[in-house]
Amino acid sequence: MPEVTQEKNEKIAKMNFASVYPHYLSRIEKHGRTKAELDHVILWLTGYQQDTLDAFIKGNGTFGDFFQGAQIHQNAHMVKGVVCGYRIETIPNEFSLYRDCRRMEKLIDELAKGRKMEKILRKEKS
Repeated sequence: MPEVTQEKNEKIAKMNFASVYPHYLSRIEKHGRTKAELDHVILWLTGYQQDTLDAFIKGNGTFGDFFQGAQIHQNAHMVKGVVCGYRIETIPNEFSLYRDCRRMEKLIDELAKGRKMEKILRKEKS
């Protein structure tokens, strides 16, 4: 597995969110999923309201800004697995931005693969 470095973390932090969002959208739409579903997954993870997400989609901010203002969902730790060669649960806390970005990509992967929304939005087992 590749290792997360400060350089990779900073590179993600400087990327404009609006430049990547259309790729997320086209990816899930190819599999019959909707923008509303994509936004729902992102809002679940970040705790944002739709108007805040819309501002980022319109180009107002980097991934660093995006995750800095987010209130990451308390069950985000349940998002596990490998994305782009990185095992999410082993990414160190010092690279929380990178880890949160990979978590979001994992959720988007699951959406694109047709996983049910109830499974994507993790809940603690009771």
